[in-house]
Amino acid sequence: MNTRICASRKRLKIIALCLLWLWLVCPALALSKSADDGLVLSQPLTVLWQYHSDRMTDLTPASDDKAAFVPLGAGLLLALNAADGKLLWRAETGGEFSASPVADDRCVYVATRYAEREQNHVHGTLRAISKTTGVTLWMRTLPAPLTGGLATNDSSIFGGSIDGHIYAFDKRTGLSFWSNQYAEEFTGQPLIAGNAVYFGSSGGILRALATKTGELSWQYKARAAIQGIAVKDNVVYFGSADANVYAFSETRRKLKWHRRTGAAVQAVTAIDDGLLASSLDNFVYFLSLNKGSLVWRRQLPGRISARPLTSADGALFTPFSTDSAVVLSLRDGKQSNSLPLGEENSSAAAPISIDKLVLISTPHGLLAFAPPK
Repeated sequence: MNTRICASRKRLKIIALCLLWLWLVCPALALSKSADDGLVLSQPLTVLWQYHSDRMTDLTPASDDKAAFVPLGAGLLLALNAADGKLLWRAETGGEFSASPVADDRCVYVATRYAEREQNHVHGTLRAISKTTGVTLWMRTLPAPLTGGLATNDSSIFGGSIDGHIYAFDKRTGLSFWSNQYAEEFTGQPLIAGNAVYFGSSGGILRALATKTGELSWQYKARAAIQGIAVKDNVVYFGSADANVYAFSETRRKLKWHRRTGAAVQAVTAIDDGLLASSLDNFVYFLSLNKGSLVWRRQLPGRISARPLTSADGALFTPFSTDSAVVLSLRDGKQSNSLPLGEENSSAAAPISIDKLVLISTPHGLLAFAPPK
């Protein structure tokens, strides 16, 4: 009996030592991996390359892990190699781009607007352009242009138009899976999470629609246009021009909380520790996810309209009328880095990242920042 007790104690001692080793060593390994992988915005970042153009638009470029797809004026789409900024191809779509493009593993999807001769009505198109060649694979004409942005999942492309339509298109053919008609305009960026696609309207209504059928799951009405949507842990966060940030619980189908800011909210971004909201009072607000309580807020030197680029250590903002992009620490909101743009910013395009590069649209080109070698 005593022998069994001694053996059990030895096994428990060995297990305890193993657990202690895991507790001490594994966090260090995890930190080492996170430091090697992913983007670190607080470290020094210098200009790796710049593509000059006087035809830049306010639309955010699309990207994959090797290239950026930049929408220019007069419907010209450029594919730039992310490593060195060299031109891969250019495609002329006609008209003008009406929404930010989106890319998948095969195509870049772009929306344009055009006016027919001797007509006051503006029509729209949606195109699938080959990522490798720049050749149009299919094109769909629409009664009104898609605006704001496009969203895509494995099978569909989603977009909303200024005439109140919401569409789901087949990525292979461009044919419609479904379309819904509403009495409001859709000029924002839709968002896909799970089996739902979320659209905010100019009339202040946020709708959750089934991606496969377009059936309405739920809707919530704010007092002004919806600006920015984020989803995390079955809670939908969104901003409004009524100067509020809202959190809607999908499991309970009711509003969880709302928080007032100083002006119209332009973008919201959910991360693990909280919610970033930028508003037209030039402030960035960091709110708790659970109750919407204010953790910190920070005033930037210009108006903020584009959604930020986030990493584990910070968030990058591109304020208007300033010559620098600003990185704020997610921990306390203090400025941890600054990226010189070389000119006063007037672009509403959001910054993007490709393989640890930071790409920022300016009025006269695209800048790529990278860690120093």
